[in-house]
Amino acid sequence: MFAELLRERLRGIVDLSTVQIAALEAHYELLVRWNKTVNLTTITSLEEAVERHYCESLFLGAHLPAGNLSVVDVGSGAGFPGFPVAILRPDCTVALVESHQRKAVFLRETSRKVANVRVIANRAEDVQEEFDHLISRAVSYEDLRGSLKKLAPAADLLTGMEEPPALGMDWDTPIAIPWAKARFLRIGQTC
Repeated sequence: MFAELLRERLRGIVDLSTVQIAALEAHYELLVRWNKTVNLTTITSLEEAVERHYCESLFLGAHLPAGNLSVVDVGSGAGFPGFPVAILRPDCTVALVESHQRKAVFLRETSRKVANVRVIANRAEDVQEEFDHLISRAVSYEDLRGSLKKLAPAADLLTGMEEPPALGMDWDTPIAIPWAKARFLRIGQTC
């Protein structure tokens, strides 16, 4: 059911291999198990999880520029959008930044066999590295303010209706997520 829902929503947008779908489904199954004891997500229905967690993340990944990129996912939580992006784009290295230790343990467990993922169990403001792209969702603009320009010259954010403040970035016209109501991908570059 997971694979069918994923393929249906992404038809014409993203093509995934059987191996990629299996990796995403394994992540989902682990997420469901861990969510019983660690609060990773409030989304519990399969359909909503596929659409909001996986499809939106893959939509973002499909809009990243081609080539080998270093990507940082700020406030990764249960691994979104970074984990699906890493599965979609094995040519990119993805750092999942999560300050909540229990969530970071989940991220380490779920990404053990994914060579292009690493977990940074720290606050984004304390990360002392630079990346090509910063990605995030469900993190407030205010919480991103301190790390946005410091970590990367480009940002790709999954957001709702609220327009982002400048934050030292030039924001492109938002891209509506095709199957979602009032959900957008916002892409920006440093001024």
